[in-house]
Amino acid sequence: MLEFLSKLFGRDSGSSKTVAKERLRLVLVHDRSSISPQLLETLKAEMIQVISNYMDIDEQGLEVSLDSSGNSVALVANIPVRGMKR
Repeated sequence: MLEFLSKLFGRDSGSSKTVAKERLRLVLVHDRSSISPQLLETLKAEMIQVISNYMDIDEQGLEVSLDSSGNSVALVANIPVRGMKR
């Protein structure tokens, strides 16, 4: 949500500070969840394959991440859908 508001109000989400902060957050979440970055990439590729069977999606805009809240970890996927396949 914060990223959307930043883009809406013209903040540069590609600044080195923002990128470094996001990378650190991802490293910490991966460490806490015991999931390697390679496993996350494999999961992302398989999700693209399955979802592409039913929907036309923007693979370049797809974002998959892990978020931690307390003792739990959530898989968060932002998948831009262009349309449905028949």
